[in-house]
Amino acid sequence: MARWSALPAAFPLLMAAAANAGTFVADPAATSGPDYYVTLLAQLKPGDTLVLPAGTYRERLALSGLNGTAGGWITITGPETGPPAVITTDSNCCNDVQLGDTSYVAIKNLTIDSNSVAVDASIDGVNAKGGFTHDILIENNVITGVTYHQATVGIATHSTSWNWTIRGNTIVEAGTGMYLGNPDGSAPFINAVIEGNLFVDSIGYDTEIKYQNPYTLPAGLSPEPHKTIIRHNVWLKRRAQSSWPSDKIAGARPNLLVSGFPASGDGSQDMYEIYGNFFYDNRDGEALLQAAGRVAVHDNVFAGGTGAAIVFQNHDLPVMLAHVYNNTIYALPYGIRFSSAAQTESRVVGNLVFADMPILGPIGTTADNIVGPTSAAGNYVKSPSLVLGSMDFYPLPGATDGPALDLSAFSAETDYDRDFNGDTKGDRTSRGAYAGEGTNPGWALDAARKDIGQGLPPTGQVRPDPPTKLAAD
Repeated sequence: MARWSALPAAFPLLMAAAANAGTFVADPAATSGPDYYVTLLAQLKPGDTLVLPAGTYRERLALSGLNGTAGGWITITGPETGPPAVITTDSNCCNDVQLGDTSYVAIKNLTIDSNSVAVDASIDGVNAKGGFTHDILIENNVITGVTYHQATVGIATHSTSWNWTIRGNTIVEAGTGMYLGNPDGSAPFINAVIEGNLFVDSIGYDTEIKYQNPYTLPAGLSPEPHKTIIRHNVWLKRRAQSSWPSDKIAGARPNLLVSGFPASGDGSQDMYEIYGNFFYDNRDGEALLQAAGRVAVHDNVFAGGTGAAIVFQNHDLPVMLAHVYNNTIYALPYGIRFSSAAQTESRVVGNLVFADMPILGPIGTTADNIVGPTSAAGNYVKSPSLVLGSMDFYPLPGATDGPALDLSAFSAETDYDRDFNGDTKGDRTSRGAYAGEGTNPGWALDAARKDIGQGLPPTGQVRPDPPTKLAAD
């Protein structure tokens, strides 16, 4: 085991943890020897923790072939507070954090700086390729230096990946914030949780999850239908592509795009559940959320932009199922737009939509929505605005109430009975993303990570509860 190095005051919890067997502490000044973090990486075994104290580490984290076990995760962590541990590179050869044939590994509390402009190369922050990657936790990291080009990515997967949790990260002005899957549909991204992240003004997508070709279920992944849960994130796209140098851009993109699943066999009954997120602005005429496949979209807040808040559109694969309920939408040309009809089922229920064209397109069931122009929003919510930090779409007393919503069609979906703040929907009489009225007791909409408070997933939870029923009746 490596010798103790001098640690900053911000490290009391990690100092206590390092007293246990299997904990290695790197010397941030070392470039060789037993305390050098690259040397320590090679020694990690299931259950081990590598502690990186504050400092700058100038060689990438090469984690291909690193495998913990279900009962013995390998953890690589920087300080929880105070000055960061910065993983960066002075080389144009390789991605900053590289995974492949990697499993049961947690990467936490780091600043991952790909330094891509300085090295004049497209260097991803975290990248998985080659062999399967599964049971991966990427938590509470800041990812920066990924602005070289729209194809430079904060977090990318290019091999079959499952059981990932991507939680509480901040990705700053990436070419693409996250790109999960291959462009030809050959690397499915399955059964994941993406929660509590902040995406700051990506050049292209804040996040795209690619479509999936038919595949054989990987060994170790159970055969029932799976969910990828996307919750409590903040998606900002405040910069038009025209504000970026022309050599960095490759076309306007939505804030978030999720695409389809195989038509039959493994994965065909999988689902995206997108809820509790804040989507803000898109200056390029693209949607804040574009979706195909099988999708539930509920209890989100959408504000500002020059396209649609939500568009359902065939994209590589068709729209199959779309459940859209209890969302609040403000100040866009289009609110909820079906450019393609869902082939199995579509329901739009209990939304609060202030847009030029609030709800349009071929929809199977539309019920109990409140719609109107942007100018009408002040009759329903406390402070309709596009000013971050002061906008407040919490309902005025009695203004968004109506007959109790029938949400029974959505009862298999995670937190279908919880609002944007994670509070119970009670008698289910409120339209929009908030179930209360008067003063908002929850997080104020801002350019910051959403405060995941009481009633929402604790930071220690690595996986969601197993899915139950996913197919529509």
